[in-house]
Amino acid sequence: MTGFWALVKRNTRLFFKDKGMFITAMISPLILLFLYATFLGQVYEDTFLSALPEGMVLKDEIISALVGGQLISSLLAVSCVTVSFCSNMLSIQDKVTGALRDLTVSPVKRGTLALSYYVSSAFSSLIVCLITAGAGLLYLYSTGWYLSASDVALLFCDVVLLVLFGTALSSVIHHFLSTDGQMSAVGTIISAGYGFLCGAYMPISQFNEGLRNVISLLPGTYGTGLVRNHALGGVFEYMVEDGVPAEAVDWMRDGIDCNLYFFGESVSQGTMYIVLGAAIVALLGLLIVINAMTARRRAKK
Repeated sequence: MTGFWALVKRNTRLFFKDKGMFITAMISPLILLFLYATFLGQVYEDTFLSALPEGMVLKDEIISALVGGQLISSLLAVSCVTVSFCSNMLSIQDKVTGALRDLTVSPVKRGTLALSYYVSSAFSSLIVCLITAGAGLLYLYSTGWYLSASDVALLFCDVVLLVLFGTALSSVIHHFLSTDGQMSAVGTIISAGYGFLCGAYMPISQFNEGLRNVISLLPGTYGTGLVRNHALGGVFEYMVEDGVPAEAVDWMRDGIDCNLYFFGESVSQGTMYIVLGAAIVALLGLLIVINAMTARRRAKK
């Protein structure tokens, strides 16, 4: 265990010491927050207003809270995964620089080495993403605050789970990468495509039925759904108490993916947690199997 924790400290220290990697991971979510608030805020507001039933009027503060909650949930759903990919690039850099070869010469097992990359990357990503969540909550406070203490606690819990999921996913993918070019290509694909696949950039309800069914098979979709529910749950409850028909509120929840469906069947928040947790365990199990198979192949040579 001493060797394992030494590797975790080494990996974490190298991440924060690499100014390019750390600044990219730290600044990217904050830039996204600024861009979302500047450009997407008005788009989301117009979408909400145009989708309201005829004759229905909402207070300005409620509209601001709805827009802010959707912005923050989109930001966190994407950042928790993309930051994890960024912080986990050290495992590829060690292959490029030859440091991995030096580490494997030592008595440290490949499984222990892989786990150390996972733990250090998850820890580094959590720091960045929790800071991002704090900045998002400050933004939400300035636009319209309807969150309860339990909403905030569950939102941070969602961030932790999404980081663990993103780190596990990146660990599996990064295992097969060995050059800077491959690392950059995968990073670009994930940054550009993940937000669409998880429903952060565009609600899944806007897609056709076939694509909705395919996306409902992806664990990241349910991570986005959890963040959506906890960022917007308070304002929806207030709307019902303020006299907005429950049917209209439920229709809005459908429209922005607070309510998710698996081939037409409604998915509860408890089930979303189970799916996301199972995905983390499955990816970690796959990572262990991959490293065990790699170790056997190397032992035969």
